[in-house]
Amino acid sequence: MDLPQKTREFQNHHFDSTIWNDFDFRDDDIVIATYAKAGTTWVQQIVSQLLFNGEEGLPVAELSPWMDLRVPPKEVKLPEVEAQTHRRFLKTHLPVDALVFSEKAKYIYIGRDGRDVVWSMYNHHSTANDFWYEALNDTPGRVGAPIEKPVDTVTQYYHEWLEQNGHPWWPFWENVQSWWDIRELPNVMLLHFSDLKADMPGEIRRVAEFLETPVDESKWDDIVEHCTFDYMKANATASVPLGGAFWDGGAQNFIHKGKNGRWREVLNDEEVQKYEEFAARELSADCAAWLANGTK
Repeated sequence: MDLPQKTREFQNHHFDSTIWNDFDFRDDDIVIATYAKAGTTWVQQIVSQLLFNGEEGLPVAELSPWMDLRVPPKEVKLPEVEAQTHRRFLKTHLPVDALVFSEKAKYIYIGRDGRDVVWSMYNHHSTANDFWYEALNDTPGRVGAPIEKPVDTVTQYYHEWLEQNGHPWWPFWENVQSWWDIRELPNVMLLHFSDLKADMPGEIRRVAEFLETPVDESKWDDIVEHCTFDYMKANATASVPLGGAFWDGGAQNFIHKGKNGRWREVLNDEEVQKYEEFAARELSADCAAWLANGTK
């Protein structure tokens, strides 16, 4: 399979994909990719625990920056990342064709049913404070419309997100499909939120094998414990951007429920079918099945 090529830039209230044009890859870089709200912080925590051998209190948000988030600007972010001396593990929410893809790096993509993504997105958006809106809307470099405050109910939010292709964030289906299409590349690994929920220790070992990072068995219990939802919730300040200052309720609200299926209690059969029809139309059949169920 040929390596993916960058074919476009992606810029909006959140993104500045041009940062990847100026990024110098190292041979052991790790890129953690998701659409968003699919387990990104969880996988960052897992990787940090493997790289730092179960160390407690790691400032994961600082160690693993969201590269294509446009604040702070790339003129600030690139030198900071270049100065890192540990094995770098970086975060992106871009589709493959808006990213500079390197055969040097290892890429981990995390998928999650879009309905679960929306429920988590709504909490993320509805609890954002004025500081969050100012950073995204009022700082230099924003392209396009500002991000506005969310609608009143999660059900309405769901319908707008589905009917308007990821509104008010960014397109969902193309993001998932673009990573699914390159899953056979030797430096790409796909994870699924449901698989992590079902067998987190097994998935952590799978990540370690992919990253070629030996597991110190004497630290294994610490590694697993530090990746549990309860531990991450209790120690959220270290894992969340700016310690959670962008959200009412702080970092513990950012790491909110960690559950799947909350939409089942709200959506009727017709609304559920609507999502499944979109998935069948926008994704290949194998990709849609994986996104809905994971691999277990």
